[in-house]
Amino acid sequence: GVARSALSFHLKELARAGLVTVEQKGRNLIYRADFARMNGLLVYLTEHCCQGGVCEITASDRCPPIDPTP
Repeated sequence: GVARSALSFHLKELARAGLVTVEQKGRNLIYRADFARMNGLLVYLTEHCCQGGVCEITASDRCPPIDPTP
């Protein structure tokens, strides 16, 4: 498993980058992936970081949208 402190650190950084959202419920923090932002990042990286070559990421590799309600 992953140490609780390491997981908290990485989730906080993902939230700071806008790739996950965070909601406080009492003493707990609920993190949710923002798949639209993640897909946008994949599109950007595919278009700008492959140096004109063929990239391995296809549309089917992207995360499917999910219902944001728990």
